[in-house]
Amino acid sequence: VNVSTLIDEVIREARSHGDDAMRIERDVKSDADLLGVERELHSALANLAINAIKYTPQDGRIKIRWYVDTRGGHLEVEDTGIGIAKEHLSRLTERFYRVDKSRVRGAGGTGLGLAIVKHALQRHDATLQIDSKPGRGSCFSCHFPPERVSGTAGLIAKSSAAPSLSTVD
Repeated sequence: VNVSTLIDEVIREARSHGDDAMRIERDVKSDADLLGVERELHSALANLAINAIKYTPQDGRIKIRWYVDTRGGHLEVEDTGIGIAKEHLSRLTERFYRVDKSRVRGAGGTGLGLAIVKHALQRHDATLQIDSKPGRGSCFSCHFPPERVSGTAGLIAKSSAAPSLSTVD
């Protein structure tokens, strides 16, 4: 799967769910591809991007980042949204779990998005990590093992080390 193309597709789709004032940035630091099922990876990334839009103020910023280092490939969706309290982080990937329905901008949802993300990542031997602070935003990181990374960039570090994040199983 060409990750750069995947990110471009998801950004186009996400913009149709958002507001013109919201910035969606692209930060691709590697030309490496991922070995996997494109439809499932698209679904995971699209769910993360659409969630970022739902929980980010209209004048906020969302960044979708891809980089590769010796630990593997890392796909992140970071936002300047409302953030999530620490006590909710471990339950976010449970089916139908919602932090607070009244705080969602626009149409709600079923509470299945992050469960779909978790399942798709598991099928790709990847993990989801979430770093979030109420009032400051969130960063959802998908970490793929080195054997899932393909292409000329392979295992060459293309960016600085990733921040330490809390793992959600």
